[in-house]
Amino acid sequence: MMELEIELKKASDSLKSWDTTSISLTAGCDLFMLYVTRTSALEYEDFNSAKSRLIERAEKFGEISCKARRIIAMLSQDFIFDGCTILVHGFSRVVLEVLKTAAENKKHFKVLCTEGRPDRTGLRFSNELAKLDVPVKLLIDSAVAYTMDEVDMVLFGADGVVESGGIINMMGTFQIALVAHSMNKPVYVAAESYKFARHYPLDQKDMGPARRPIDFGVPIPSKVEVETSARDYTPPQYLTLLFTDLGVLTPSVISDELIQLYL
Repeated sequence: MMELEIELKKASDSLKSWDTTSISLTAGCDLFMLYVTRTSALEYEDFNSAKSRLIERAEKFGEISCKARRIIAMLSQDFIFDGCTILVHGFSRVVLEVLKTAAENKKHFKVLCTEGRPDRTGLRFSNELAKLDVPVKLLIDSAVAYTMDEVDMVLFGADGVVESGGIINMMGTFQIALVAHSMNKPVYVAAESYKFARHYPLDQKDMGPARRPIDFGVPIPSKVEVETSARDYTPPQYLTLLFTDLGVLTPSVISDELIQLYL
């Protein structure tokens, strides 16, 4: 049944090539391939039977992935208490699911939402929270330290969770985590296990480049260099817990979970 696996590998590589800088896309494709082909029965079945088994396992992987956000939302509810103020950064669908579930559970909380320049992801996120009638305040990105004394917890999503237990996420995540850590505020991360990636960045530049256009609203002289990196790396020592569909994890156990996922 090697032919089927070769075709699947080609399709996976083609999808990953669409955006070679996307850690979640690469990790998701790699884990999909491992899950779908992880059965010795393929060696003993005829072509049609093997094809049916691959499709069945692919559908199961999709089902597990679709349930991930809901599982994370349920597991995180014990950490959201009445009257708390939560700082968020960027537009994360799993973070939105966490807060939506808390609102549905009649919890009373407030969200501080960074603007998220240059994509204004925070503005989009605050609009979604407003639809849920969740009290929300929009901050300019540079006001994080100024408002951190109002915050009870920081809640991030993640583009990728790496082997160190740290995360790669939207630019600005690292500096927010630094401010929170310095003021003894817990930093939580909500991330699906299909974003667990076999990467071990050693510093901010030890990642594939991910660029985005930046419009400052005024002409920029050609001699002025503009930093256009779209994401940064937050080391594990600045994170408190990760809410995942595999459970609530400390950063130190991420490497063990990655080993189990990629075996």
